[in-house]
Amino acid sequence: MPFMKISRYVMPALLLVVACTQDNYDKGEGRYSLMRAEFAEAHVNAARQVDYIVTDDDVRLPLASTVSASNVPTADSLYRCMLYYNKVETDGQQRADVLNMTFVPCPSPKLASAMEVITDPVKFESLWRSKNGRYVNMGLQLLTGTTDDTTAIHQLAVVADTLIQHPDSTRSLHLRLHHNQNGMPEYYSTKVYLSLPADRLPADTIHFSINTYQGLIEKTLPLR
Repeated sequence: MPFMKISRYVMPALLLVVACTQDNYDKGEGRYSLMRAEFAEAHVNAARQVDYIVTDDDVRLPLASTVSASNVPTADSLYRCMLYYNKVETDGQQRADVLNMTFVPCPSPKLASAMEVITDPVKFESLWRSKNGRYVNMGLQLLTGTTDDTTAIHQLAVVADTLIQHPDSTRSLHLRLHHNQNGMPEYYSTKVYLSLPADRLPADTIHFSINTYQGLIEKTLPLR
C-alpha cells in the first residue's frame, strides 16, 4: 500500500475524562491515576481480538479482557499500537487493563523514482528509536478540518532518496516525508504517529527531511 490515508485520526480525550474525576485522581484512586501511555505490539488472535501486548521494554502482558480488532487484515499477527492502560494483577499475573488502543501505521520506505513526492507542511514533534531498537517512531501534527469533499484525505508516505556507502562500510539512508494535504481544510491540529520497522531500513544511520510550517527540518538518527 503506497500511502497511509488519514481522514480523521482522533487521539483519546483522556484528559477530559481525568478532569471529570478530579477528586479520585488527586487521591490516587481513580482508574486513570496510574495510567500508562506506551507504544507496543498488539497480538491479534484467530478471533481477531487483541489478547496480549509486548511493550517496547520487551515485556509481554496478557490483557485483562480482550479488545476487538475486527478491521485488521490478518489474524494471528502482531500490530503496532499506541496503548493507554493500567497494569493490574489478577490470579497472580500482571495484566494490561486497556483504556484505549490505537493502531499505528508502519510504512515501508518507497523509492522516490516510483512516485510523485509532495511535501505539504506538517507540524513536527519528535523522532526517536524505541527502547528495544525495533522501531523508529515519529510524532507529527496535521492540520485538518471538516469537509463534505470525500476526496480530501491526507496522504502520508516515507520516501527513500539515497543510500550512501561510506569508506568505513557504514551506510546512511536519506529519507523524506511525503505529505499531500489533498484539499483537507487546515482548521485544527490532529496528532499522528508513524513507526518505521528498523529491519526495513538498510542503514546504520538515517537522515530524515520533513517540511514543516516553520521550514525544512532535518533529523539524523543512528540505528546501529
